[in-house]
Amino acid sequence: MGIVNVTPDSFSDGGRFASAEAAVLAAREMLDDGAAIVDVGGESTRPGSAGVTLDEELRRVVPVLEGLAGAPVSIDTAKAGVARRAVALGAQLVNDVTALRGDPAMAGVVADSGAYLCLMHMQGEPRSMQHSPRYEDVVSEVVAFLEERLAVAVDSGIPEDRVCLDPGIGFGKTADQNLELVRGLGTLVALGRPVVVGLSRKSTIGKALGHAEARRGSVEGSVGAAVAAFDRGAAIFRVHDVREHVEALALAAAVERGAIA
Repeated sequence: MGIVNVTPDSFSDGGRFASAEAAVLAAREMLDDGAAIVDVGGESTRPGSAGVTLDEELRRVVPVLEGLAGAPVSIDTAKAGVARRAVALGAQLVNDVTALRGDPAMAGVVADSGAYLCLMHMQGEPRSMQHSPRYEDVVSEVVAFLEERLAVAVDSGIPEDRVCLDPGIGFGKTADQNLELVRGLGTLVALGRPVVVGLSRKSTIGKALGHAEARRGSVEGSVGAAVAAFDRGAAIFRVHDVREHVEALALAAAVERGAIA
């Protein structure tokens, strides 16, 4: 899943795309590099970020979605109005970092559209989520939360086989808690739904490599973390650097199979 943030303030690539045309070009390059889908987002969820209005989010994402007509696209939003417009323009998946808690109309939009849905765990909300996050047992608490949100989605008319689950690396977790979540991914995989991981360029990677004040991680570290998540059952990888991840994960999959193809 290639990341296309059309925002001025995302943690790694905010402001990268000066125009919708640039974002569309980058998305198509990601697809050419092997991405199965590109995830378009118009509102930053980095720690401390402020929200944007529905109109502003639509202004950012609609031209990109129009430019990607016919391509495999997901929409990264917590707003039902944005999701509704995105699926009308061809988005196949709604990536909701609030796990249907941010907008009471979201579940209905997804159910009515037949789109796929990604439910993510986040402790708190973007403005405050990194202010001393606390857990008794981060793995069991995240798994319990996502199991409960999956039940809510199904009760809302969204087929279970159209839902994937994301533990929310970096969303209300310390660096150590993020690593513990990756180490314990098997417990989340056991719920029976595809697991999404978003490790790409996260500060945890830089910190794990000895840079205590890191605000982002390297491409090489991101790839290593993705392979570690693959080994523990992750199925979908949300990344900035598609080609590097595709090649590393293809090799990891070949080793898993014990054969080239």
